[in-house]
Amino acid sequence: MDPTYPLYPIVSFLCFLLVLSPLPWHFQAWNTGTCMYMLWTASVCLIWFINSLVWHNNAIDWAPIYCDISTRIIMGTAVAIPACSLCIQRRLYGITSTRAVTSNKQEKIKNVCIDLSICLGFPLFIMALAYISQGHRYDIYEDVGCFYAIYDVWPAFPTFYMWPLTLALISSVYCVMTLRSFARRRSQLNEFLNSGASSITAKRYFRLMMLSCTEIVFTIPLGTWVLYEDIINMNKYISWADTHSDFHVVWTYPSIIWRNDKQLRVFVEFDRWNIIICAIVFCAFFTFAEESRNNYRALFGTAAKRFGMTSTATYLNGTSGYEFFYSPTTCMF
Repeated sequence: MDPTYPLYPIVSFLCFLLVLSPLPWHFQAWNTGTCMYMLWTASVCLIWFINSLVWHNNAIDWAPIYCDISTRIIMGTAVAIPACSLCIQRRLYGITSTRAVTSNKQEKIKNVCIDLSICLGFPLFIMALAYISQGHRYDIYEDVGCFYAIYDVWPAFPTFYMWPLTLALISSVYCVMTLRSFARRRSQLNEFLNSGASSITAKRYFRLMMLSCTEIVFTIPLGTWVLYEDIINMNKYISWADTHSDFHVVWTYPSIIWRNDKQLRVFVEFDRWNIIICAIVFCAFFTFAEESRNNYRALFGTAAKRFGMTSTATYLNGTSGYEFFYSPTTCMF
């Protein structure tokens, strides 16, 4: 019996919707790292939402093809989230050091290609490389769903386990350089951001910095803990044939088994809740930000007109809050 049901599917689906909501205006601003962060996070939130419904109170292998695809995406996201944070920090450092001013579309496309190679290309490469240490296709946990199965042998560390922590450490270096450069050139940076020469505003710059720093603060200790646990539980590597001897066997775990194994339960619950935490952190910084609320108002006004209402927005007491007044109109379809 899952004690988090139906809370978990509700939260995961809400996170899926809320994380994607700021995507259009970040896409227009060429924020590749942020856009990929949203896409990776939303994809896994949707997967865990589906899993929590399909495998509620059962551990039956209902959808082998779906599990093959979804477990690869989950595997890639473990590397992609730190990679997206690295891209964000890289861009922030470039802005802070005033070396990332893109004067033409060609330069912007070049930077997008570099970011995509980090945020998308590298996780896809790790997803393929992880096959070296993949013991079997996937596991199925009752109430949780299908999850990738990496055999804890030494090849798993250079091909998969080490990369979240490695990327977080590289991001932390960029973070320190960004903060140092910002401290030295604060007035110049503020003038540059407020001048409109950059596609990123001052408020969005600071939110991106806070998002990336928060991700680093969480990823480094958690990545270290996961790496430590994998090292102390490492098995002896014998051969390729031994690692893949039962590759097509799907292991299933009823909840009464995995929930009564303290270590296994911690890992399973950690793996499905950490993406929810990533989504909540992102929503806290961007989904409900002032500029996002203004965009929501614009979309809401457009929808209101489509359904036969007109809207006017007025400032209240000189603040940024809006008050809407609607009057019915006749629609011609």
